[in-house]
Amino acid sequence: MRKRDRFLTGILLILIGVAIGTLFALYTINDDLAPLSEVRYTEIMKSESPFFEDEELADIDPRFVFKTIATNVTPSVVYIETIIPVSENGESTSDSFWNRVIPRRARTVGSGVLITSDGYILTNNHVIEDAVDKGIKVVLNDKREYPAKVVGLDPSTDLAVIKIEGGNHSAITVGNSESVDVGEWVLAIGNPFRLRSTVTAGIVSALSRDVQIIDDNFRIESFIQTDAAINKGNSGGALVNTSGQLVGINTAIASQSGSYQGYGFAVPVNLAMKVATDLIEFGEVRRALLGVSIASVDYNRAVDIGLEEVKGVEIIVITENGAAFEAGLELGDVILEVNGVEVNESNQLQEKIAIVRPGEKVELTIWRDGEEFNQFVELKMLEQQQINDLVGIPESPQEEENEPEVFELDVDFHEFDLGFRVIEVPVQNGQLNQLIISKVYKYSEAWNRGLKKNQKVISVDEIEVEDLESLKELIIENLNKNKSVTLEVLDEDNARGYVELKDN
Repeated sequence: MRKRDRFLTGILLILIGVAIGTLFALYTINDDLAPLSEVRYTEIMKSESPFFEDEELADIDPRFVFKTIATNVTPSVVYIETIIPVSENGESTSDSFWNRVIPRRARTVGSGVLITSDGYILTNNHVIEDAVDKGIKVVLNDKREYPAKVVGLDPSTDLAVIKIEGGNHSAITVGNSESVDVGEWVLAIGNPFRLRSTVTAGIVSALSRDVQIIDDNFRIESFIQTDAAINKGNSGGALVNTSGQLVGINTAIASQSGSYQGYGFAVPVNLAMKVATDLIEFGEVRRALLGVSIASVDYNRAVDIGLEEVKGVEIIVITENGAAFEAGLELGDVILEVNGVEVNESNQLQEKIAIVRPGEKVELTIWRDGEEFNQFVELKMLEQQQINDLVGIPESPQEEENEPEVFELDVDFHEFDLGFRVIEVPVQNGQLNQLIISKVYKYSEAWNRGLKKNQKVISVDEIEVEDLESLKELIIENLNKNKSVTLEVLDEDNARGYVELKDN
């Protein structure tokens, strides 16, 4: 009996060990989001040259044009299948122990567009945002399958970039959404209802639509509207013109039934490619900021200020020390054009600014006191949520009646070659501005040495820094002299530390 008891006890211990190991494996395997892919920026094909000139199109059977486009573009559009965690009622799960131990999962489908030959794919954020670890699969037009990694997400435009392996993929040719006109033919290519490589045709119904479908405090909506059939599964697919060039990323439909009713919306490619290149280069979108709150000019306001036409966007709030303020813009100024392109709605101005990077200049055409003039403005960078956290503003503040719909803060910033970014946050009451580390790039010198986001920079080699300019000067001077610098930093809990960075 004693021998048999030892045997049964041993079997029981083995079973307990297997059970614990299985639970641990299940617990650790199910991350909520696929890991970010370390990527390098590669070439994106762009073209202003059409397959067919307007004169040629008039003499060509449209069926031949559509066939040619479909043949050339379809290999660039991919099928995306995403595994997401769900609860018993079918909704996305929270990150709890039992959801990890007994995971419930669902598969969602969408589309994407190959924008480089080495596997970068542009799609919608909502197609892949809730993916579990290793939960994104891409199927090419020739039925090859690849796992995909997340490169970056941008909820404010509902865009994302993922990456598959390989170096000879069929990348699409990128066009110019500024040249898109209402009434011209377009094709939508995607995977509605799991029907892969589906091509539908229609026209551009309208431009610069703001339909308030993106749930983000800093959303940018200036959609191309089309009546080309778009349904569930088309999200992230291509909207192309009669030259076979990508002009938009299909994103949403307006429907009472949940299916196509003639109203589809696509993110303009100029905005989409700006977001995509930022995500590929930096892993995040660097949002340029004008530093104003704005309102579209209506008929009564146009009459009041002497405009002969109802046009332009009026500045109703201007941020002190913001880009517009420093360029000499004033309350009541009406912005008529950005870099020579008319803006007649608030979302049009937001889109035109969103496609420009912080630090670049835009030329604004301004109406003031009955006169029109041009003014260059150097844009700053949006670091909104970090500033909100520092000054105690809640993430989703309650808007009071009659307050401007959009109000953002802007800050000065600098990217250091050692692998980190610093923003200068204004502080009142005569104190020195705070210098906050807003980004540390993976595998850089700063990252390897332990510098962390949200730390405050106090001194460089025991010399107190007063502002961003003095920080830049001290770092450059000491690197040239000693090939290294030591930063004194404060953590969020005010713990003091010292980080030595070397210029290898």
